[in-house]
Amino acid sequence: MHHSNIAGLRRAQTRSISPENFDGAIGGGGRAVDGTGAAASRDLGVGWKVSPSVVVKAGQTFDLARIGGAGRITHIWITTHKDNWRTLVLRAYWDGAEEPAVEVPYGDFFCHGWGEFAQVSSQVIAANPFGGFNSYWPMPFRTGARLTIENTSVVDVVVYYQVTYEQGGDVADDGYFHAQWRRSNVLAHAATHTILEGIEGRGHYVGTYLAWGVNSNGWWGEGELKFYLDADEEYPTICGTGTEDYFGGAWNFDVPGRGYTEFTTPYLGMPQVIRPDGLYVSQQRFGMYRWHLPDPIVFHERMSKVDVQALGWRSGWRYLPLQDDIASTAVFYLDRPVANRPPAPDADAMEIHLGSAPVPDLGSEPPRAPQG
Repeated sequence: MHHSNIAGLRRAQTRSISPENFDGAIGGGGRAVDGTGAAASRDLGVGWKVSPSVVVKAGQTFDLARIGGAGRITHIWITTHKDNWRTLVLRAYWDGAEEPAVEVPYGDFFCHGWGEFAQVSSQVIAANPFGGFNSYWPMPFRTGARLTIENTSVVDVVVYYQVTYEQGGDVADDGYFHAQWRRSNVLAHAATHTILEGIEGRGHYVGTYLAWGVNSNGWWGEGELKFYLDADEEYPTICGTGTEDYFGGAWNFDVPGRGYTEFTTPYLGMPQVIRPDGLYVSQQRFGMYRWHLPDPIVFHERMSKVDVQALGWRSGWRYLPLQDDIASTAVFYLDRPVANRPPAPDADAMEIHLGSAPVPDLGSEPPRAPQG
């Protein structure tokens, strides 16, 4: 990670963008005369939390931050209601590129793909009560940066956020931060779930988050993760031994007497286990992350593919290919600001199928569609 020497004196300047200082200008904070807090601050006036948040209209994209020149985003704090975690899309564009380097559902970027809260206490992503999401991924840029959030839902969304960054400093040798999202819902029979594909250039792979929904009884994590680097074609250079092994666990994450056991550590964890409730939540769901910070996976020409198998057990101690709901977020640094990426996530692709439709009151008004 950058800047491990915290005592070293810096040439860069610290700036911060929030609804109280939309452009990060020097002395530009706390000047708002109108905003979402104007009514609450009417007795106090300017400087008293007049503009703490923004409203992102249904179907609209909002610019969280526009930054000019060279620098590095060092921290993002953001929060909104949990119903919005899978209806918002977070994007980042570097150095004036028209295509995003980051394009991930808001919740999945912060290890929350299922719309339910779980504490995450890792080196680069922290999720704290109740829905305070933090990113410490270093995000360098040479000529400019743009962060946006798209609201794919049919309701307006209130978002609070703060983006802290450094202006200046030496970023000439830094790679560009990328994050991509893919979902297999459901995974085809005897197919693998693609986490990353067709990345050209020099870089290093630094992180995986999986939101895994199980569609059958029994253990689901026998499948291997494979990394196809540089000259790899049919077979990968890096091949793990099982899904829970890749995320740093063992023996099905099953502590005797406790069953699936959540854990969150600096570099890897399974912070989320969602169990059936006997009614509408009929399937088990899991959230797992691994950050390759001390152990980045370096490639020099390409990363042609990263994938994961979905395997359980059937009779006769044979593997059973599973057809699960798997959503992945892949994080990597690359020598260019644009990379091959999947289609942009839309509302239907991101939707969490909870099946918890409200019981309509047929005597008063027509039933409304459930909000996923």
